Amino acid sequence: MQFATLTAGEVPGVPSLDELRGLKPLQQPEWPDGAALDQVMRELRTLPPLVFAGECDDLTTKIGAVARGEAFILQGGDCAETFAGVTAENIRAKLRVLLQMSVVLQYAASVPVVKIGRIAGQYAKPRSSGEETRDGVTLPSYRGDAVNGFDFTPESRIPDPQRLRGVYNAAAATLNLTRAFTTGGYADLHQVHAWNTDFVKSSPVGRRYEQLASEIERALAFMRACGATADEFRTVDFYASHEALILEYEHALTRIDSRTEQPYDVSGHLLWVGERTRQLDGAHVEFLASLSNPLGVKIGPTTTPEYIRALIDKLNPKGIEGRLTFITRMGAGKIRSALPPLLEAVRDHGSPIAWVSDPMHGNTFETPNGYKTRNFDDVMDEVQGFFDAHEQVGTWPGGVHMELTGDDVTECLGGGEELVAEDLVNRYETACDPRLNRHQSLELAFLVAERLRGAKA
Repeated sequence: MQFATLTAGEVPGVPSLDELRGLKPLQQPEWPDGAALDQVMRELRTLPPLVFAGECDDLTTKIGAVARGEAFILQGGDCAETFAGVTAENIRAKLRVLLQMSVVLQYAASVPVVKIGRIAGQYAKPRSSGEETRDGVTLPSYRGDAVNGFDFTPESRIPDPQRLRGVYNAAAATLNLTRAFTTGGYADLHQVHAWNTDFVKSSPVGRRYEQLASEIERALAFMRACGATADEFRTVDFYASHEALILEYEHALTRIDSRTEQPYDVSGHLLWVGERTRQLDGAHVEFLASLSNPLGVKIGPTTTPEYIRALIDKLNPKGIEGRLTFITRMGAGKIRSALPPLLEAVRDHGSPIAWVSDPMHGNTFETPNGYKTRNFDDVMDEVQGFFDAHEQVGTWPGGVHMELTGDDVTECLGGGEELVAEDLVNRYETACDPRLNRHQSLELAFLVAERLRGAKA
């Protein structure tokens, strides 16, 4: 597959960067050195794609099955990736928990699972404030490793365009290892026990997973005895996604596919626009509307049916199956009232939309001891409310979008380990928002599997 390399900054069919800047995009860094930014962008425009257009098209086809109620999306990973986190162990741990969750969903609910990571691009974060104050000192907010440093020093917090080159390098390394894991034997379904070896004895949910793994192993043994050795059991299709936030980076990695002559942002397979940057006349929506990638949009509790219909007309005017996914982030206390009118509006509009629940972002609060956290019960309740709303309207609950890690962090309260606020200090490692740990992620997968069985009935 070939892409045209465009060095002049113009991509046919895509708004120019000057045109996008003219729309006054939100949540953008104030780069202090324009010449250095231009140089980095020139370099990025000449680099190979991180993903291929054919892979993006394959994902669109799979999400089309979700929109028809024939498959389910599992999307997860870090709130904010860091350059220091690009290690073999970290990548393997995230992939492992996503593989375990997908096995639970696919086997227990008998539904195909589309596996998408928040990975290889999630290096920038929108912030509620452009500044942060500590002990009377005010500095620019940390906007992710794509922009500036986490350390609270004037030097660290200066936006540095050289970091965009670092994003490309980190994403390339992450995708390279992820592809090796998913096609080189680690994702082989026959390894279903091996993914759990360090986990079983310490956790009730681990033991529950081990019981399911034994059932899968017996089923595989039966199939081998029958002479069935399908390659589908040995590899998995795994896709990369991130929020398309920093327009300079995304624009520099947009290419024309030589097969179709259509533009693709080759920084990731699926790109989404966040709650803070999804204005219909805004730069981010304008940019995404010009691409051929599958797209996602975060949808909060203030979204109206009128807006959501206009958004569909803007981002998917041709009604392509799998083109557009709505990712709801309502909050546990609001989803049962806020979501059904939107489901009805989309159903009546007739456009094929995949619906995915993000039960994390609407349920964040700060503990008395100063940690940003989420309560696992609230996360579970929002997932239940997502399924309840779809059951009420008669539509398909198409997936979950989680901030999670494969490590035993202590960032979200509750779960089988019954973490409390005082436990957060033990392993609070996130660079931004709190993530579910491995135990909590698997607990959630079993809950979703139970609801999926009911949704299929």
